[in-house]
Amino acid sequence: MANKSKGLGAGKKLKEKRQKARWAKKIYKTRVLKLREKADPLKGSSQAKAIVLEKVQLEAKQPNSAMRKAVRCQLIKNGKKVTAFVPGMGAIKLVDEHDEIMIECIGGKMGRAKGDIPCVRWQVIKVNDQSLRALVKGKIEKGRR
Repeated sequence: MANKSKGLGAGKKLKEKRQKARWAKKIYKTRVLKLREKADPLKGSSQAKAIVLEKVQLEAKQPNSAMRKAVRCQLIKNGKKVTAFVPGMGAIKLVDEHDEIMIECIGGKMGRAKGDIPCVRWQVIKVNDQSLRALVKGKIEKGRR
């Protein structure tokens, strides 16, 4: 390992060395070049509105065996299409095609998918500006649009 620069004019060299070493780190590079925001359909925001295109069922990953209910939707802000999980027993019945939904990140590691649902990073939280959780529990009825 090379020794650190010493002496009166060493500050500049130490600074340049440190900067070069930082670019070798993946986390630093991702943050400075804003790669996370560029790849993210939500563009760094926590929630986004979307229009439901179709209902889909996804098979859970091994060792689980289930059909997870989800929707294919198109984001209003930029027109990108994403798949969002619909949480709750019978919640998929409350979501229809062309409904306006609000989606948020599920919260998997490093912004990736969570649990046994492959390739799904988002979940539905609102349907036509009404909380999906309240609709599932029966506290409110679904509004007409």
